[in-house]
Amino acid sequence: MVQTIALVDDDKNILTSLSMALEAEGFIVNIYSDGTEAFSGLSIKPADLVILDIKMPRMDGMELLQKLRKSSQMPVIFLTSKDDEVDEVLGLRMGADDYIKKPFSQRLLIERIRALLRRREVVTSPDAKGEGTIVRGNLILDPERHLCKWNGDEVQLTVTEFLLLKSLAQRPGHVKTRDQLMDAAYGESIYVDDRTIDSHIKRLRAKFRQADSGFAQIETLYGVGYRFRES
Repeated sequence: MVQTIALVDDDKNILTSLSMALEAEGFIVNIYSDGTEAFSGLSIKPADLVILDIKMPRMDGMELLQKLRKSSQMPVIFLTSKDDEVDEVLGLRMGADDYIKKPFSQRLLIERIRALLRRREVVTSPDAKGEGTIVRGNLILDPERHLCKWNGDEVQLTVTEFLLLKSLAQRPGHVKTRDQLMDAAYGESIYVDDRTIDSHIKRLRAKFRQADSGFAQIETLYGVGYRFRES
């Protein structure tokens, strides 16, 4: 099945060159020049993945992501300015799955896109059976339906968040290093730094604490990694 990429950027050169590169790779590309236009378009025609610039007129990437996450968990890759760590961390904490810095290699971006789409297929594919539903105390995690529940209430997770939680919940009490969590969520061929994993974990906790203010199942072992607490 041909997959659709939504490309949101106010730089016409990036829109033109990147859309041509993505189409050459077999993707359908919908382009938007600002956040307001993109929000309208994506509400009507959701994409399989969104590439989103942060700094745009009318509605910036942060605001657009916030609006999208109210109703959709479609994968999002942020385009960030070089060395702008605040944007990277904020974007991840707001629910982006990945980020790449400008100026960027188109080949590298396409590799990140394909890796993220593969991760999404692993989580959502009806053929990805064998693991079954994970039940850990009040947690129910169903990979086949990309469904997560805590105390009976559904918790909406992005693809990256779901894979991180699944990796932790599969073996309660066992510590997962950041490198192991990177491999679980991104695959062995993609490198991300420790800050990226920490940001995703922070957002995971925040989502569960919205459902249960006393949530404390994801524990930090400073200098080592994270674990899902045994019941």
